[in-house]
Amino acid sequence: MKRRAIPYAFTSIILWSFLAYFGASLRHLPQLFVIGFALTLSGGLSLFRARTWKIPFKTLLVGIGGIFGYHFFFFSALHHAPAVEANLINYLWPLLIVLLTPLFFPGSKLGAHHITGAILGFLGATLVITQGNLHFSPAFLHGYLLAFLAAFTWACYSLATKRLPPFPSSAVGAFCLISGILSLLIFSFQGNILPTLPELTSRDMLNLTLTGIGPLGLAFFTWDAAMKRGDPRIIGSLTYLTPLGSTLVLVKLGGYSLTQISAVGMAAIVSGAFVGAIDIFSHKR
Repeated sequence: MKRRAIPYAFTSIILWSFLAYFGASLRHLPQLFVIGFALTLSGGLSLFRARTWKIPFKTLLVGIGGIFGYHFFFFSALHHAPAVEANLINYLWPLLIVLLTPLFFPGSKLGAHHITGAILGFLGATLVITQGNLHFSPAFLHGYLLAFLAAFTWACYSLATKRLPPFPSSAVGAFCLISGILSLLIFSFQGNILPTLPELTSRDMLNLTLTGIGPLGLAFFTWDAAMKRGDPRIIGSLTYLTPLGSTLVLVKLGGYSLTQISAVGMAAIVSGAFVGAIDIFSHKR
């Protein structure tokens, strides 16, 4: 079961690695609009599987709370705190998945390698994201708390979907569609209406569409499949490969340079992923 989840986890990791690149290309647009557009598109493209969306109301609430709640808290954090620090706190979610696993699944115990792998991954992500420049200020405490709420929300959502009564991963389309509509409604209630948006170029539309199909689309479906089939302690360690992949995409496609600090951080992330997922290479199933 552990190995079957790995291809799904890596699919999500690869797709999420492109989110920073697409986000940078769309930063001239309101962030809440970008999220709402992408999630609505993602859910809309899943309508052909709407017959499988017959799920308990509790499951629907957990799904909306996870996808909408995470993005709402995270983008609110970016509004109230510097992006580097907020993004770093947000990347506590893989570590929280590892640490919270015994609370959601009492039979699962944390081994030293699970904790070591998660901590190595977080330290590596710290170097990659901050480039060694980290400045926490009490003035941004509100934003930091929002970023932590985002991380906590995504970790709890990821673990909760494994405990809920079984439901098809295609039902994630309902989570995305409703979350996207909620995001667009909040955007409108903030006094922003569609005609006031900057004119969308063909490149904007392409990047918005790719975001909705990939990082904010298919990635959620494969993530759901990975969490249901795999060991959260292992997957939590592996997901620190996301900031590594994101950096490589930005270097390759975005013209960013690779620094020595990034290289050290990447080495720590890879080491942490290997240590945290070492069970995969054992005879345990």
